[in-house]
Amino acid sequence: MVSPHDHPATIAAPVEYELVVSKSRFITHAHPLRDPEDAVEIIADIRRRHWDARHNCLALVTGLDGEHSRSSDDGEPSGTAGAPMLAVLRHRRLTDLVVVVTRYFGGIKLGAGGLVRAYSTATSEALDLAVLVRREVLTEATLTVPHAEAGRMDNFLRDWAAGHHAQWDGVTYGAEAVLRLWVPGDQRDRLTADVASVTAGALTPVFGGERVVDIAPPA
Repeated sequence: MVSPHDHPATIAAPVEYELVVSKSRFITHAHPLRDPEDAVEIIADIRRRHWDARHNCLALVTGLDGEHSRSSDDGEPSGTAGAPMLAVLRHRRLTDLVVVVTRYFGGIKLGAGGLVRAYSTATSEALDLAVLVRREVLTEATLTVPHAEAGRMDNFLRDWAAGHHAQWDGVTYGAEAVLRLWVPGDQRDRLTADVASVTAGALTPVFGGERVVDIAPPA
């Protein structure tokens, strides 16, 4: 079951892949999108590079939950290219990416079913090569301490974050020191218990809002 905070993933970097079906070449370009507007230039660049191709079909999904999408058959029979490509992105729960499949016709007609399979396969096999970037909701946690305790707690929270899939966010100094990190929801109780343990119950983290972060794959 998908939780309310389980968001679609995206891809880490562009991928290019070529599939040959009955002498037709299907060249797939999959690009991550930091901004939906970037898709316009990416699509235009691919069309410029493959100006002599018969078709440049596309599928695009954007938004935190993949709420925006569009597709194009670019001259292929309606529903045989863009929609199947988009279905692959939906099935894999991906967002913030654009996929363009360029077709160089090989002289053999594939029929509607053959086109659907070819565009779906070209998209799916290209995405098999992509490195996925998952997205996770983290909760803000702050700890306010006297300046004299800041160094010790800084070291403790940095180490804690590294071992609990949290993100360290630094220290702000004012009348006291405020240490901030972003914590997975299922680690909140653990942080509270560990802070109590290391401070003999003197300190308790305060939890605030949430944000969605990209979790990069291991190097």
